[in-house]
Amino acid sequence: MTKIFVYSGCENLEAMTEAKNYNKYLIGIIKKEINRLDKKKLRILDFGAGSGTYADMLKDENIHTDCLEPDKKLQITLAKKGYKVVNDAKDLKEQTYDIIYALNVMEHVKDDHDVVVRLTKALKIGGAIIIYVPAFQMLYSSMDKLVGHHRRYRKKRLRNIAKNNQLNIVSLRYADPIGFGAALVYKIGGSKKGTISPSSVRLYDRLAFPISKLIEPLTKHAFGKNVVMVAQRRSK
Repeated sequence: MTKIFVYSGCENLEAMTEAKNYNKYLIGIIKKEINRLDKKKLRILDFGAGSGTYADMLKDENIHTDCLEPDKKLQITLAKKGYKVVNDAKDLKEQTYDIIYALNVMEHVKDDHDVVVRLTKALKIGGAIIIYVPAFQMLYSSMDKLVGHHRRYRKKRLRNIAKNNQLNIVSLRYADPIGFGAALVYKIGGSKKGTISPSSVRLYDRLAFPISKLIEPLTKHAFGKNVVMVAQRRSK
């Protein structure tokens, strides 16, 4: 098995479970794609599922997923929850899934182009891939380094990935404009160790993120802390 990414900075990953509004926002992106398909026949893959944060949220709404997760301990956690666990992208069968989502995962992958090739092959024709990643290398900070980010993204990189992988872009935009400012402030004056506290995550999630979500259309998605792409696999 090829190790495609590793987890580090576990305290930060755990702190992000406090971001209830943020996580619901991400689930909303997935559900938008689900709603255009027949739920009874859907096959969905959570790429880089971790302990199952997003898979659990979908399961609560009777939407079931398979989980690709390379970490052995997390594989056990997912299996105990009843998920079908895939060890590696190389194990994926072609044209299996209607939707594949990777939420804050691709930045951990050294060769993201190679992984998207494999994920695209695993998509059914017309199926959708959702990629949500940190944006703008200028925001790269001690926090990115701590949690093992290889890069932050611009739309151009995702556009090129789609172009090279038989993917038609449905939407490609920056998200969380207030988060852009917050990330910049953290880079300048935040912890040199790269840590974030659950209390600060809760504060931003409850007070700032709902406003950030509302003003996204006003910014015309010109900037943001993250960038999201939804793309569909074409036949050729």
